[in-house]
Amino acid sequence: MLDGLFIGFGVALDPINLLYVFVGVVIGTAIGVLPGLGPTATIALLLPLTYALDPATAIIMLAGIYYGSMYGGTITSVLLRMPGEAASVVTTFDGYQMAKQGRAGPALGIAAIGSFIGGIVSVIGLAIFAPMLADAALAFGPVAMVALMVLGLLLVTSLGMGSSWKALVMAAVGLLLATVGQDQISGMPRFNFGSASLLDGFDFVAIAMGLFGVGEILHNLEQGGHLNKIAKKVTKIMPTRDDAKRSAMPIVRGSLLGFFIGILPGGGGVLSSLASYALEKRVAKHPERFGKGAIEGVAGPETANNASSTSAFVPLLVLGIPSNVVLALIFGALLIQGITPGPSLIPNHPEIFWGVVASMVIGNTMLLILNMPMVGVFVQLLRVPMGILVTFAIAIVLIGTYSIANDPFDIWLVLGFGILGWLMKRTGFDPGPLVLAFVLGPILEASVRQSLLISGGDFTVFISDPIAITIYTLIAVGIAFATIRRFTKGRPSVLEQARNIPPVTGLIELVRSRRDAKTRTTTDASADAAAYTATGEGEHADSTSKQ
Repeated sequence: MLDGLFIGFGVALDPINLLYVFVGVVIGTAIGVLPGLGPTATIALLLPLTYALDPATAIIMLAGIYYGSMYGGTITSVLLRMPGEAASVVTTFDGYQMAKQGRAGPALGIAAIGSFIGGIVSVIGLAIFAPMLADAALAFGPVAMVALMVLGLLLVTSLGMGSSWKALVMAAVGLLLATVGQDQISGMPRFNFGSASLLDGFDFVAIAMGLFGVGEILHNLEQGGHLNKIAKKVTKIMPTRDDAKRSAMPIVRGSLLGFFIGILPGGGGVLSSLASYALEKRVAKHPERFGKGAIEGVAGPETANNASSTSAFVPLLVLGIPSNVVLALIFGALLIQGITPGPSLIPNHPEIFWGVVASMVIGNTMLLILNMPMVGVFVQLLRVPMGILVTFAIAIVLIGTYSIANDPFDIWLVLGFGILGWLMKRTGFDPGPLVLAFVLGPILEASVRQSLLISGGDFTVFISDPIAITIYTLIAVGIAFATIRRFTKGRPSVLEQARNIPPVTGLIELVRSRRDAKTRTTTDASADAAAYTATGEGEHADSTSKQ
């Protein structure tokens, strides 16, 4: 691990990479502040720029945008109750209440400190556990990879903002789009309808830019989007000593919880922040404060949010499974560079893996230094007119798309997918599962074809590998658990049912009556003792005065 870290810091401390770390975290914080943009659209817009960059430099910049945006979304969550990111929604519960009480500074300050600590803890865990997972993942053959891809595709239901069936429909569309172009094994054209522009299939950048970039812009324009302005200046960022004391354990718990949830495919910042908030409210001495300005409700979720955004790189880099839409875009950026994330990444490209790990330490430090004194500067981005933002974004989309292959067809493709993304927004379909399935589809197809070639067309090969059997067992258990939970949702628990049985009800009432009687007896005895003491003191005072 130490050798890997030396390699990583050697890469990350290169002046060019330091510059791109800085650029990434600044852009990430800025787009996190702007509701409606977010890291997904931004990374999609910047994908064409990665062609001209070194692979390590490109991923370092995109990673900085990702975890930088996690804090940027906090600013509008606290100041305006308008989260720039979905993962920052939980922060509005108590952060906005603190702002209404004149404590926006401590809320933003503890969020920055918690995000820094959560990010560093998660980087340490990433450096320790990722190589172990990589060694185990090297045992994955094509059969096990099929099972892993099936697991990844089933997890897309956790990415859909709507219902599960809509997410599955989008995943199916993504798989179908991935089949367009030349066959990976035979080289024969498929579903290109005689178009030479589709011989290589749909371009990932065109799909991502269209669905997330143009689609989001059209949606915001339809909503008549405008950004509210900040009326008051943000000052006094540092939390008090009492704030730090109350936030210490939530930050520790949020770091650990966020790291482990982030490792899970489909985990992510939304789940980790919700889990952290629920945990802090459960263990708090005064849970009634939550939702009314409890600083624990800001510290825990923000720490977990940033920790999970860092540890989410474990399944991406080690197993080749992007756990959310943003990481699916970064996955695509690696593919553009000719690098396939997975078990072979660490041994074959250690400079990329360890460079990203080391850059996260530097990037989180930059975020802390930038965000503590410069919150007021980033808030000024909210004053930029929406028309300027839209014009700038559209220009980047069109220029970036055309520069990939100098083919006007790609521009029409982006516009077409942009309209599709807008329609999906209107009808409640989330484009995230489509993009993830489009990325995983070719890997699934190649693994299936390789497995059948090795076995001579014997389909039993898919249940002959121990790793594959284990993964399928986990899938079956997960589906069974989800089905049981769905059918039992809303029903009273076993304990609640037991309480309604007459003998049990009578026993509960008996215990309660005895407890109340004991409480009254204790209270009466305390009152008598107090009265006796008061009487004795009064008599003693009278006798003293008489003397």
